[in-house]
Amino acid sequence: MFTYNIMDFGAVADGKFKNTQAIQNAIDACHQAGGGMVLCGPGSFLTGSLALKSNVELHLMPGCRIVGSPSLDDYEDLVAPGFIGNNGPEKSITSLIRAIEAENIAITGPGEINGSGLAFYDARSADASGKMSKPPTPRPRIVMFYKCRHVLLEDTSFIDSPCWTCWLMKCQEVNVHRVNIRGDRRMRNNDGIDIDSCRNVTVSDSFFDTEDDCLVVRAIQQMYDTPAVCENITVNNCVLDSECKGILIGCPGDGVIRNCTFSNLVINNAAKGIAIEHPKCYLPKGSRGSADIHDIMFSNMTINCSLRDPKNPIRVYVEEGVELKRLANLSFSNMRIKSGGPCLVQGSRETTIQNVSFSNVEIETSGEDAVICRNCQGVKFANVNLSNQTEPIPRVK
Repeated sequence: MFTYNIMDFGAVADGKFKNTQAIQNAIDACHQAGGGMVLCGPGSFLTGSLALKSNVELHLMPGCRIVGSPSLDDYEDLVAPGFIGNNGPEKSITSLIRAIEAENIAITGPGEINGSGLAFYDARSADASGKMSKPPTPRPRIVMFYKCRHVLLEDTSFIDSPCWTCWLMKCQEVNVHRVNIRGDRRMRNNDGIDIDSCRNVTVSDSFFDTEDDCLVVRAIQQMYDTPAVCENITVNNCVLDSECKGILIGCPGDGVIRNCTFSNLVINNAAKGIAIEHPKCYLPKGSRGSADIHDIMFSNMTINCSLRDPKNPIRVYVEEGVELKRLANLSFSNMRIKSGGPCLVQGSRETTIQNVSFSNVEIETSGEDAVICRNCQGVKFANVNLSNQTEPIPRVK
């Protein structure tokens, strides 16, 4: 494998010099020669948007920090055939590292990619808890890959993305291993990984600590001019620490999401551990719902939500007025759950949730209910231990 050191292309590791052109030249030279490794050594390399290309591995050595520019002017939109950028969530389609229809691409090594997230927020907008208001201007993500094949993210830390950290769109054969994703909780919408309309994806042995959802599986139909299908997704051996949701599956305006497994996970501090929820506020204009979600399995998990927060550790929910194509064949097994609210499985009059199973599950809640089921069909319980111990009422003397 040929190696292209970014220092040989004029990169400066002082955290001040803008290295966009130097790093891009190294990527381009590697790609044009047929592929290899672009090597980023120790030091802090400030840069704007970079385009990763086929057969190129971006390798970050120990002590390396790729730092995103704090200026929006240094970021480029993702523009590609079939990609409807005007519908971009958070009104943003910019990123620090993007790839379009590339094959055999990788970001590897124990270094760090830092999105400089706080630079895009106004500290004066912070509330009493320190959380800042969502900025009025679009914010870049760290990674956006579109229609790429044979993708590897391994060993790297992705820190403080201004918006979603990694957005994978219509990609195939993706492997994410041993990554560390952290986002300052004073920011907004800094999801960990959004797996959108992808096929054959594995995520394993990784750590997430985010203000927003750690792992998201979507099929965002409004982003594409061809059917959005997300399938064959496997997530295991991860720790998810979130202020919002550990795992989010789908939204009502999505396409098809199927054949997904989540196992050997620890979810901590989340307001909702697992959410498959479909409120009307997320419907595209003029739609009553389009998502077709089925055959999703969760096993061998610990979910620890706040005992003082009444939200649901497992929330499978369809709001009245939302009509999905299907929400069915969900299983939850070998789980220990602690929370302040009940597990909820609630369909709407228009959408009956079908075939949901709970087996070998322990649920401890401080609320009045442990499990609530409404507008469902084929809900099964096997060896489920429920405990809903509310706080005792003090005696009046």
